[in-house]
Amino acid sequence: MTRVFLGLGSNLGDRWRFLREAVASLPDVVAVSPVYETDPVGGPPGQGAYLNCVVQLETDLPPRQLLGICHRLEAAADRVRHEHWGPRTLDVDILCIDGVEVHEPDLVIPHPLMRQRRFVLQPLADLAPDLVPEDLERLGERVRPVGNL
Repeated sequence: MTRVFLGLGSNLGDRWRFLREAVASLPDVVAVSPVYETDPVGGPPGQGAYLNCVVQLETDLPPRQLLGICHRLEAAADRVRHEHWGPRTLDVDILCIDGVEVHEPDLVIPHPLMRQRRFVLQPLADLAPDLVPEDLERLGERVRPVGNL
């Protein structure tokens, strides 16, 4: 079994429901971080705040199969991809898989931007502080804990 971390976020519709349903649909879940509310980073102006969390899996599923699960969860939440970094009902990203690196056009592991995003690193630190630098404040994003799923 391999340790896998997924990042989940939502800023459209019933954000809590989308996160809860996604986590409930994931295989091999061993831990879920607290949920944080964050302002949007990048993308078009006027977006609502995101709810973000990180989920830890212990699984033998290969990266491509995990990516397929992520896409199915997004589709189940009626995610529509209109614009890059635009608002979304659900975003599910593979953040990292212990001992695995993938560099393909549609899949990069570890996630190439995760170390630049406090909304990813803060909940990841709750589950795996060994993967997160100690100086999260340098990122400057405001993250507010808002509860648990």
